[in-house]
Amino acid sequence: MQVSVRDNNVEQALRALKKKLQREGVFREMKLKQHFEKPSVKRAREQAEAVRRARKLARKKLQREGGL
Repeated sequence: MQVSVRDNNVEQALRALKKKLQREGVFREMKLKQHFEKPSVKRAREQAEAVRRARKLARKKLQREGGL
């Protein structure tokens, strides 16, 4: 990952880097790896995330089609 610093503006480059890391999910992954997660808990979390994603996708699709 690379961020360019323009006009010696390090703060702006740092903000851009943090935004890129956030989009990639690096912070979230670091937080999850701080402590051991039991396989059953991991499976349940991933399943809940999948359900959330599916509902969000369905909601956006319905909104695009003019349902709401």
